[in-house]
Amino acid sequence: MFTIYYCYDAYCGWCYGFSPVMSKLAATYKDKIHFEVLSGGMILPEQPKHIGVTAGYIAEAYKVVEERTGIKFGQDFLWHIFNPDDSDWFPNSEKSAIAMCIFKEYFPEDQVAFASDLQYGLNFEGRDLTDDEAYRHLLEKYQIPAEEFYSKLHSEDYKQKAYYEFQLCKQLQVTGFPAALIQVAETKFYLLSRGYSDYDTMQLRIENVLKEVDQVNGHR
Repeated sequence: MFTIYYCYDAYCGWCYGFSPVMSKLAATYKDKIHFEVLSGGMILPEQPKHIGVTAGYIAEAYKVVEERTGIKFGQDFLWHIFNPDDSDWFPNSEKSAIAMCIFKEYFPEDQVAFASDLQYGLNFEGRDLTDDEAYRHLLEKYQIPAEEFYSKLHSEDYKQKAYYEFQLCKQLQVTGFPAALIQVAETKFYLLSRGYSDYDTMQLRIENVLKEVDQVNGHR
């Protein structure tokens, strides 16, 4: 089975816009292609920086994402963007990436859905993904034992797994998010998208790759 690697970051607004596309693709190809979500580690400050640093940029950028993708950012998220002086947010990609590594072990087939849930939690519901409590509603949704989850969330093992994914994205030469690649052989990858693409475009690219691989295999 081929694998599509979806390189994303929970804090990436364009990834949030891309999540309905990836969710639809994962449903369309669930019997043919395995989907692997890799966290990119977009925000890894040595010294945490307050949301005020990027709020001005996000205040403009989110409108572009909405217009292009049709996604909606929630009032509870936008409150932090428009009232940065009152916000206690210090964005950091690490914890959400660790949560993704834990989740993948429980439900490897639902990675795209979980990535989507994390992004909705942040960008619509305004949950702070650096706060342990931001994940509790998802533990209930997926029936993951809370004590087990939180012990892994703070373990060195899973932190290393997350940092391994950040490196893997770099090895795949991903320089921005979202990005999607399909692996058809051990060392053969096709780039499906760098940045946002709509569903029809993505499906066409996937079908073209599958056709090409079929033809190559047919000639052997």
